[in-house]
Amino acid sequence: MDEYKNEKHLSNILKATSDATRRSLLTTLVQEGPLRVTELAAHYDMSLNAISKHIKVLESAKLVSRTTLGRVHLIKAELAPIQQIDNWFKNLRSIWDLRLDNLAAVLKKELNDE
Repeated sequence: MDEYKNEKHLSNILKATSDATRRSLLTTLVQEGPLRVTELAAHYDMSLNAISKHIKVLESAKLVSRTTLGRVHLIKAELAPIQQIDNWFKNLRSIWDLRLDNLAAVLKKELNDE
């Protein structure tokens, strides 16, 4: 069950970061620190409503968190979920490393047998 939950969360993270605007929002938050929604929207040529929708997608993937202080909504980047993507890529790399090592061993054996 945990593996399914992790795979679903990984899919949500990848879907959320598949959009260039959301990646840019996340990058801005990492570079500048927590920002009010209006401050974040000022970086983009789109409506506050459109930015809010992008933020909600990032929130659902747990890539950003929101702190509400009265009427002010501060958005902060949360990089812990990125570790999940990094782990997935590490696993892919290790699979390919094993395959390449096996191929190298086969080629070496073939060259030695000649």
